[in-house]
Order: sequence, then structure tokens, then C-alpha cells
Amino acid sequence: MNHEMSSKLSIATVAIGSTNPVKIAAVRNSIQRIWPNAEVIGVAAESGIRAQPLSDEESIIGAANRASAVQQQLDSDLGIGVESNITENAYGLFATAWAVAVDRQGISNLGSSGRLCLPVRLAQRMRQGEELGELIDEWVGQQNTKQKQGAIGVMTNGLISRTAALETAVIFALARFLNPAYYE
Repeated sequence: MNHEMSSKLSIATVAIGSTNPVKIAAVRNSIQRIWPNAEVIGVAAESGIRAQPLSDEESIIGAANRASAVQQQLDSDLGIGVESNITENAYGLFATAWAVAVDRQGISNLGSSGRLCLPVRLAQRMRQGEELGELIDEWVGQQNTKQKQGAIGVMTNGLISRTAALETAVIFALARFLNPAYYE
């Protein structure tokens, strides 16, 4: 298939299932790069999962629930859900995020951010049930860092912001809508 056959859809309205300013900024920044005139609206939506998802699968379910709920509620061209999570493998505990985009026909796609290996002493406390955002707040002596730089920004000294990390997940989730012919 050649590149001329793929073309992005026309999108006028995008709803994001969150009122978190970092998530809204990540979606808005991503959407404006693709559809500069699209309106992006943040609306609270239930994820249906726990506050600190502990697996990729759980995070994907939460993001999908948010995306579908806001798309239907606002009848937007696209609904987007973004859900951060913690996942563990043989190398440690990692912070990551997933985004799900869904259109009016119920067609969806997902994408993830990178993975940040968390410090051992932070991982130990998280395994005991503490939430990453609260631990980062305690470490840096600030409040509500998850709606600001987040763990990503803190651990990378601002080289990668939480917004930028979430933008990657959102853009990956939008790939199906950027190149619909490739997904047929």
C-alpha cells in the first residue's frame, strides 16, 4: 500500500475522560498537531478500576472505559482515555501509561508511553500498597505532582515531562485514525 492511500480522518471534537490538567494538555497538544481546529473537552469519567492500576491490562481497561464513556456522553468524533499504571517484571517496577482512542462507530486503538524504572526504595513502598503520586509528593515536598510534572518529570529532572510522556501514548493511540487504510 502506498502512502497516498492513507489519509487521516476529519476530526472536529475530541473528548478526554479526565479533568487532570496534565492529561488534558497531553491530548490537546497531540490533537492540535494533527487536527489544529479540533475542540478538546475534558470531562470527568469513571475508569472502573482502582486508583493505582497495577498492570498494563488494568490500565488499558480503565482508559477504554473513560474513552467510551466520554465519547458517548458528548457524542464527540473521538473519545480518549488516558490511564497511568505501575507494572512489574524481572527488572523492577515501572511507571507507564496507556491511552485509548475510540470513534463514533466504536472503533478503537491503543498506545502506551515509555516505561520508567522506579527506584528500589520507592518500589518497595508501592508493593505495600502506597500510591506513586503520593510518594512522589512526599519525596519532593510538594502537593499534587501527578497533575504537574509527575514521577516522570521528577525522576528525569524535567527532561521528559509527564505531559510529553502521555503525548506519546496518545499519538500512538491515534495512529489508526491517522492512517485508517493501514488498519483495514
